[in-house]
Amino acid sequence: MDGDIDGNPALSDPRLDGVDHDVVTHGPVSSLEEAALARGVTPAAIVKTMVVRLSDDEYVFVLVPGDRVIDWGKLRSELGVNRISLPDEAAAKGVTGYARGTITPFGSTADLRVYADSRLASGRISIGGGAKGVSISIDGNVALEILDAVVADVTKPAQPIEPGGRGEERR
Repeated sequence: MDGDIDGNPALSDPRLDGVDHDVVTHGPVSSLEEAALARGVTPAAIVKTMVVRLSDDEYVFVLVPGDRVIDWGKLRSELGVNRISLPDEAAAKGVTGYARGTITPFGSTADLRVYADSRLASGRISIGGGAKGVSISIDGNVALEILDAVVADVTKPAQPIEPGGRGEERR
């Protein structure tokens, strides 16, 4: 569904009806900084929507500012569980209806509980719009309210990726 707006379930989510938001489309990007530039926001205003598995049949969305990663200890504590994990790509798509990189709570095939980092509650944010190169620009407080999100401190600063390194997140 790359860049597709017509028939996109995220953009026809009834929770967006009557709510001030803009749909932003752009071409391919290869970094957080490029995505922020294309969307006209800071990297911290980009929202990464993560699907987290609590058990074989229980999942939640976790909304993470672009410049941060999940703090697994804080999230486990907030959820009141000892063990959580990220599902594989097929499981995430099966639960949400979206391929990795396009996942959003808007228009998801499953009505999952949403947990959002508290830093997203102020200012305008840019959350995925259900397709590559499509995003929804919306006030953070409004988004968290219409998603009925549990707002908590569940992230930590991202560690810079070192040249030749393996990424920035550890569970």
